[in-house]
Amino acid sequence: MDKDNLIINLTDISFSYPEGAPLLNNLSMQFYKGDRVGLIGPNGGGKTTLFHIIMGLLKPYSGKIEIFGKPVREEKDFRSVRQRIGLLFQDSDDQLFSPTVLEDVAFGPLNLGKSVDEAKVIARKNLDSLGLSGFEDRITYKLSGGEKRMVSLATVLAMEPEILLLDEPSAGLDENTRASLIKVLTGLDLSYILISHEMEFLDSTTTSVYIMKDGKVFMNGDRQIHRHYHIHPHSALPHRHESGFGKKYTDFLA
Repeated sequence: MDKDNLIINLTDISFSYPEGAPLLNNLSMQFYKGDRVGLIGPNGGGKTTLFHIIMGLLKPYSGKIEIFGKPVREEKDFRSVRQRIGLLFQDSDDQLFSPTVLEDVAFGPLNLGKSVDEAKVIARKNLDSLGLSGFEDRITYKLSGGEKRMVSLATVLAMEPEILLLDEPSAGLDENTRASLIKVLTGLDLSYILISHEMEFLDSTTTSVYIMKDGKVFMNGDRQIHRHYHIHPHSALPHRHESGFGKKYTDFLA
């Protein structure tokens, strides 16, 4: 890949929480402009932690981070990173804090120096693009889980980022809203990494999948995930399916 298009370059990143076992273990990963990457792995395996390290919300105890071609180490280094990379948190309640939807979505543009009128225009545009027109005056904490998820995404897109880090973006969405989200993501002129356990969602939204296991990230090579439809005569019985990675998906989550 062209070095000029290298956006995120992580080298030998290690991290553990206090009194915990190493969660990231000499992890290395490269992410390039144009990439649309899915990230899978076991619950508690460090996927969300990896996103927080990229954004400077957590600090590794060893390793090197380069973003947009520059080393980032201190809080001041990450301020410009957060203006260019949008993070969708796993829990929408960590992202939404204003009384109304419009205020929440307009908050980011206001922080970037937009006028009140400009911020409102940007907020309404993003709400409309996500099928949330008419939500402007809704009370944020009264929204359903799926509605909060989509409003959270609107707050991220309103910042007009160059890159997206999406932590379980389809969690809690019904079938129609998930289909709308797929249409939005595939229509964006943005590079992104998204965490998901939903293989069909990854198939529809990403061009490659990385596997996170034992504190490291592995590429899946040339194998591709795929969707399939089938009927089991004894569908209530537990069973496992072979994934496009050549192993059962549950084996990666063991």
